[in-house]
Amino acid sequence: MAIGYKQLLAEADAEVSSLTIEEAAARLEDPGLVFVDIRDPRELERDGLIPGAKHAPRGMLEFWIDPESPYHKDWFASDQTFLFYCASGWRSLLAAQIAQRMGLKVASLRGGFGDWRRADLPQAQRDPR
Repeated sequence: MAIGYKQLLAEADAEVSSLTIEEAAARLEDPGLVFVDIRDPRELERDGLIPGAKHAPRGMLEFWIDPESPYHKDWFASDQTFLFYCASGWRSLLAAQIAQRMGLKVASLRGGFGDWRRADLPQAQRDPR
């Protein structure tokens, strides 16, 4: 194997800013920061999500970001910073790296939703619509 996940994560961590759960919680109401949950829809239904977070499944992220894609989501075209998170922070770190390469202002949530839940920070249930 030419490169493994540990090296991929190390390279992404060197390129992408990350917020701790405490830093992110302090910015929960910040209109300049969009929380983006990239977990699978089943994870959101089972575990909930951070209040106000947008959902962008990891498998569709590049297509939702690119304005030339037929799947583009307008909310990715804003000038806000996008804080990506997943369950543990690994998938979201890689997702944030890709989004940053595509031109977005990004950060990744260290420890992910798992650490957020363990800290008993605000949580919401997914709107099934």
